[in-house]
Amino acid sequence: MTPLNNQQERLVFDYCSGLASEEDATQAEQLIASNEQAATLCENLKAALAPLTDLQHLSCPRELVEGTIFRLNAAARASQRKLEQLLAAEQVRTPKGNRAFWSNFGKVAAAAVVVFIVLGTWFAPLDVIRQRYQQLQCKRQLAGVFQGFSNYVSDHDGQMPAVPTEAGAPWWKVGYKGQENHSTTRNMWLLVKGRYVEPQYFSCPGRDKQAVVQIDPAELCARNDFPGRDYISYSVRICCRKPQHTAAGKPKILMADLSPRFERLPDDFNEPLRLVLTRELLIVNSANHNRRGQNVLLCDGSVIFMKQRHTEVSGDDIFTLMEMSPGFEVRGCEVPSCETDNFLAP
Repeated sequence: MTPLNNQQERLVFDYCSGLASEEDATQAEQLIASNEQAATLCENLKAALAPLTDLQHLSCPRELVEGTIFRLNAAARASQRKLEQLLAAEQVRTPKGNRAFWSNFGKVAAAAVVVFIVLGTWFAPLDVIRQRYQQLQCKRQLAGVFQGFSNYVSDHDGQMPAVPTEAGAPWWKVGYKGQENHSTTRNMWLLVKGRYVEPQYFSCPGRDKQAVVQIDPAELCARNDFPGRDYISYSVRICCRKPQHTAAGKPKILMADLSPRFERLPDDFNEPLRLVLTRELLIVNSANHNRRGQNVLLCDGSVIFMKQRHTEVSGDDIFTLMEMSPGFEVRGCEVPSCETDNFLAP
């Protein structure tokens, strides 16, 4: 029997740990049903992860999760022996705090060891686990943004959060302090300002060097926008000036992980935006998830992870206008020519 490759192992792992998408879950179930090794791997993983169910009713501090991941990463890089020693020490350690939680932590550490042994490697799974976790957390945050969005619409007689803009006005000046509405993010800021969505929901957990989002509640009403790009790592849909009927069965895109073309913007808002598109900028994925893809929030509230920039939902590149091609100079005031041309910025 042909051994499972790395992709198949990860597919089974994601499925057993609840991190697989609906499509991947279907593929995993088919693989497990038709392959004895996949079925055995699935059985071992579920048995290894069983102790984790004991902690579902307990609160696990985020600092503990991050600290444990980093310590395991460091130990795994050093040697397998060091990793085994670290996990053995965790099982006998009795720290202060929630004793109900720590009484089960030895089982969790043991479960982690079994998972790593089953997968056959020590460092790679940790990185995969962390990426999948961040991807799932990002998805949950976008779902939370949509819940706040829906509540806002309900409270404002069906009106979506939007600020008035003039034709030809720039939309890229995130954090601009002037009264003019020169950024797309001001629409989303209305959700923060009205306490419909917490500000940290707009900072993707998969973003490198993620900023610590701390906004003084007293400043919310005084501000018109996010303090800067570090406070919002998502791109928002720019609407066409002349709305048209959208084909049934194809929901619009509302938000997505940060567009790769707007990762770096001028710090001086008095400078004009002159961004020349290259072939790479026209194909590369968002940086939020190590270029593996991007989470996309649809206007019906669903969130999908796209491994490429074209989706069956829209049929076009969500980060590019139809007329854009290599050499096109983005000035930061472009808008779609039709409603079916999705364009997320900045």
